[in-house]
Amino acid sequence: MAKKGKKYQEAAKLVDRQKSYEASEAIELVKKTATAKFDESVEVAVRLGVDPKKADQQVRGAVVLPHGTGKTQRVLVFAKGEKAKEAEAAGADFVGDTDYINKIQQGWFDFDVIVATPDMMAEVGRLGRVLGPKGLMPNPKTGTVTFEVEKAINDIKAGKVEYRVDKAGNIHVPIGKVSFDNDKLAENLGTIIETLLKVKPAAAKGTYVRNVAISSTMGPGIKVNPSNFSLKK
Repeated sequence: MAKKGKKYQEAAKLVDRQKSYEASEAIELVKKTATAKFDESVEVAVRLGVDPKKADQQVRGAVVLPHGTGKTQRVLVFAKGEKAKEAEAAGADFVGDTDYINKIQQGWFDFDVIVATPDMMAEVGRLGRVLGPKGLMPNPKTGTVTFEVEKAINDIKAGKVEYRVDKAGNIHVPIGKVSFDNDKLAENLGTIIETLLKVKPAAAKGTYVRNVAISSTMGPGIKVNPSNFSLKK
């Protein structure tokens, strides 16, 4: 395991690893332990009591954070005709069809999110091998395969984030920047947890939300008391 730097080690001393903090305390600590010279992102990691290997226990979707993430998303839209014009008018950064498919096949990835109209998916599907591993493949569950192109772009630009359980049962989602007001980070955090509670798979047994932790890009993880969010349901 790689040795942590001095700044990280000093920041880690501020955190009691055995304690689960109240949300407000955890957010204060995130700011104190963010020692980088840039405006670090803040991320929440949630351990869920699901078996990701089972189709009926998948947890995946998207939600618009009330205060965004602090990052401007570059949106690529695969569409033709009127839908392409709609995407351009809505502020998409890149709009096209086979031209951008070819660019991606040649190694171009100067975008953050892809939106595709359903009629384009047969062609976009050819990119599965390169987009899939990067988590960039459009998907109806996250609202990125849709004819409602304008709404999809507006949501993404407003702070829409995707969540997806990994093989270990964890979900990682950005909730803002260290420079955000504490209340805004708290609201974004609460929105993520409430959303995960709403999409709990019926097949999930036992404790659903097992652990919640937040951290800055370069800082240590800080456990958050689950009862903050009525997780003991």
